[in-house]
Amino acid sequence: MLKRLLGLRPYDAPARALYDTIVDQARRPEFYLHAGVPDTLDGRFDLLALHVFLVLHRLRADGDRTAALAQALFDRMFVDMDRNLRELGVGDMSVGRKVKTMAKALYGRIAAYEPGLTDPAAMAEALGRNLYRGQPPAPGIVERLGRHVSATAAALSHQSTDALLAGQVRFDPFQA
Repeated sequence: MLKRLLGLRPYDAPARALYDTIVDQARRPEFYLHAGVPDTLDGRFDLLALHVFLVLHRLRADGDRTAALAQALFDRMFVDMDRNLRELGVGDMSVGRKVKTMAKALYGRIAAYEPGLTDPAAMAEALGRNLYRGQPPAPGIVERLGRHVSATAAALSHQSTDALLAGQVRFDPFQA
């Protein structure tokens, strides 16, 4: 009852824990140093979006059992995006518009990455377009990162639903 009065939903705490782990993974230096992802606001957003996609993809596999958690994770990401934009000095009048643009970008990335989980060429193309914005990194990097993404999706598929519902997710580091 108290949680409802305070506006807290049952999956807010696990979603926050998942999101914090995703942020930590997306900020791992090897993505920037060895995979050549630009260490910019766009590059950071794109790595975050990629890892959120992977967790949402995993949660979707459990259907209704994890649907509320998936929604809470999505909501948590955009509460954080709103907060970050405000900290960067974006004016109140334009924050909502920018968050809406970021949400559309996430949906676009989800649509691009989904087929890439079964098609390495599609994944490489989506990663090249989104993470590198058409500026190709060193030869072979996009393909290696694509293999890492596929391996991460496979590893996530073996993580227990109960652990995810408790806010626990594990990622393997990108091997340079």
